[in-house]
Amino acid sequence: MEILFYIAGILAILSTVIVIASKNAIHALLYLIVSLLSVSLIFFILGAPFIAALEVIIFAGAIMVLFVFVIMMLDIDTSNSKKEYDFLNPKIWIGPSIIALILGAEMVYVLFSEGYHPLPHQSISPAMVGKLMFAKYALVVDLAGFLLTAGIVGAYHLGQKEKKIFHRYLNNKNENS
Repeated sequence: MEILFYIAGILAILSTVIVIASKNAIHALLYLIVSLLSVSLIFFILGAPFIAALEVIIFAGAIMVLFVFVIMMLDIDTSNSKKEYDFLNPKIWIGPSIIALILGAEMVYVLFSEGYHPLPHQSISPAMVGKLMFAKYALVVDLAGFLLTAGIVGAYHLGQKEKKIFHRYLNNKNENS
């Protein structure tokens, strides 16, 4: 299991670097989802399956889908409609395919390895979740909050457009003089 931890860590770091360096916002968000899934696998390996499930459901599932929809609604860079068909190029699929194969192989190995023992069923109340989130996993909650704040600020700046003044008296040009 130790090697899986390091592989998932390397995948999380690489995909996060690609998120930072990517020029295309949609590609950056998709690699951010890969990064979040890798971090979820790390949580699972470290013995925190509930946090891993929350990471997948909340962050990689719901919030990243919302970010994708917001960026699609902002209609960024509509002049490059030819780039929409670049996904048909096989070279673009090499990186995501390798990452997906590695994560899939890790998942299959974790599920079918002999050292894996499923956790016994436990009833967890919302109070226990709150105590864990704000005591034992407080750093994780804070980091997730910083990540969401950075995403919101980034989406705001990407969607910000130059304001046009349509009122004739507030216009900076003196057309009547």
